[in-house]
Amino acid sequence: MTCGLASAQNQAKPADDPAHDELRGLRTQIIEAITKGDFDRMLSSVHPDVVITWQNNEVCRGHKGLRDFFDRMGKDTFKGYKTPPTPDELTILHGGNTGVSFGQTVADYHLLGSTHEMKSRWTATLIKENGRWLLASYHVSMNVLDNPILSLAKNSLYLAAGLALLAGLVVGRLLGRRSKS
Repeated sequence: MTCGLASAQNQAKPADDPAHDELRGLRTQIIEAITKGDFDRMLSSVHPDVVITWQNNEVCRGHKGLRDFFDRMGKDTFKGYKTPPTPDELTILHGGNTGVSFGQTVADYHLLGSTHEMKSRWTATLIKENGRWLLASYHVSMNVLDNPILSLAKNSLYLAAGLALLAGLVVGRLLGRRSKS
């Protein structure tokens, strides 16, 4: 019995579903298009009714909504990937035409006058339509309790408090000297 179990454990895993290679190709195409700033190529990989929720809690829908978002935010804010969107595991396939993928990414963003490296988690829904996989939805979020923007705000608060304390000591000392004279 143990010999049969060991033999079964040593057998190679079954080959990937061919959909996974197609999905890897879609991921590569989208990342290359975003990295090169080729918005039209990126849109060709996105379903016309796509819904995307960004880290800033903004939602855009469809190609027009996505284009408007990138025109307003993406061109000046997104500066590139340190780690492109990388799945944690193979896409979870639901039937032959729907998949859910999730993972992490690290990107540079220009916000508040400087560049910040932001680690994010993402979830994507992918659908196969007319023989092609497309991105149907994407949700990306970052840790609201530990991120570079929060750290910047905390450090600014500490600096402001320190400066206020210093100013208070100087004013107090000046007022103290004035009341003695």
